[in-house]
Amino acid sequence: MLQKCEGIVIRTTDYGETNKIVTLYTREFGKVGVMARGAKKPNSRLTAVTQLFTYGQYLFQASTGLGGLQQGEMISSMRAIREDIFLTAHASYIVDLTDKVTEDRKSNPFLFELLLQTLNYMNEGYDLEILTNIYEMKMLNVQGLYPILDRCANCGSTEGEFHFSIKEGGLICHRCFERDPYRFKIAPGTVKLLRLFYLLDLNRLGNISVKPETKAELKKVISAYYDEYSGLYLKTRKFLDQMDSFRDML
Repeated sequence: MLQKCEGIVIRTTDYGETNKIVTLYTREFGKVGVMARGAKKPNSRLTAVTQLFTYGQYLFQASTGLGGLQQGEMISSMRAIREDIFLTAHASYIVDLTDKVTEDRKSNPFLFELLLQTLNYMNEGYDLEILTNIYEMKMLNVQGLYPILDRCANCGSTEGEFHFSIKEGGLICHRCFERDPYRFKIAPGTVKLLRLFYLLDLNRLGNISVKPETKAELKKVISAYYDEYSGLYLKTRKFLDQMDSFRDML
């Protein structure tokens, strides 16, 4: 049966001399794997529409295993992302994270919209680090992870000074600091942004200006939380960290 979908290319794997296995994240069906025969040939009509990050309309032959990609029509090539190594590093991590935490054929239109909007913002030149942090925070629920960000994870208080505790799984107030001597001592602004990123409707993202020291605190907390609870060890995350270090040196 032929099926039509709106999708984003989140992974490609060469198969033989001329073919590609393409993983699409689609609005209608969630994550779908398709065989794109001849897509590695330069004159193939499937070459352009099967490049990583491409957003388009796709028609594929459904089957119990890999589907067969019949045709595609590009909506956006996300060209700016592919032409800049720092953009590529962040976008590669975003699509890899999506690939690793989603199941095949499980539709999630909200997640599709989140991925599309994040890539669009990256392509348009919005702050890469902030977009990546927002995406990471929003992907926690998809993984069944629910950090406590609206109150103290220990006593439940909503008033006072807060730090972040990996051990307690969220914010802890000054009354409970002694419960975790290894807590992250973060500024009030970082606490607010962690909450905002977790809850924010990305379509309402304005120009968020964040100081470098706040960005450093956000990255440290989010990375440590992922390391402790997600069970993910992504090569794209390691590459992204290397690129960020390289950019800081420049």
